[in-house]
Amino acid sequence: MLVAGVDVGSVATKVAVIDGDKTYCRLAPTGWSPRDAGLRTFRELMAELGVSEKQVDFVVGTGYGRISLSFVHKAVTEITCHARGAAHMVPGSAAVIDVGGQDSKVIKIDHRGRVLDFIMNDKCAAGTGRFLQVTAAALGADVSELADLAWGKKPVNLSSMCAVFAESEVIGLLAAGKDKGEIVAGLHRSIARRIASMVQRLGPVDRITFTGGVARNEDLRLCLEAELGAEVVVPEQCQMAGAVGAALIARDQVEGKAQWLS
Repeated sequence: MLVAGVDVGSVATKVAVIDGDKTYCRLAPTGWSPRDAGLRTFRELMAELGVSEKQVDFVVGTGYGRISLSFVHKAVTEITCHARGAAHMVPGSAAVIDVGGQDSKVIKIDHRGRVLDFIMNDKCAAGTGRFLQVTAAALGADVSELADLAWGKKPVNLSSMCAVFAESEVIGLLAAGKDKGEIVAGLHRSIARRIASMVQRLGPVDRITFTGGVARNEDLRLCLEAELGAEVVVPEQCQMAGAVGAALIARDQVEGKAQWLS
């Protein structure tokens, strides 16, 4: 049995294929067309594996671009797919924090990865990958450098979590002679506090999985642990949680075990 999950995000497109007990993944930029990115990345992984599209028994699409994917058999929300993928990657997780390019979400789950409750921030860039990109640009740094810049630095207080105003505030702090690392540390603390407040609204949890590209920022992960007083685990393939969850749901569909989705 061959199944696939296609997660088209605002920044990156992820595809996961499950073949028996093996999982194969591919990640690529989404670009201007979610539909083209999803199909292209899916076909690239198929070619890499040496199989045809017709050999895939079931494909589930997810992410903000899922509706545009005409080749998938079923579209499932990213909340459901991230929950399932995170529970598979980190058994025993009670909640999932996913920080994407344009939104951030906290999902409370049971041991099977079923969604119990969730909170999503998709109205404002605060606490998202986009927010980090904007502030990194104001600092003249790349997003990948932020964790190293902040390491061991005392965080400055940032008054704004609006992407527009935060950029101006960062420029002002630089002009006042503040250290870049201290500014980034303050940024991470502010983001962690915002996300922690979302987690706390869902009730106490003791083991949290952190997914999405932003999860690779180790300093932010440590800030989250400090704010929450709970373990925050980043799986090795943290960006693939949605695609893997979609592929697992596709397998459930083939095996007739998808009743819990309804």
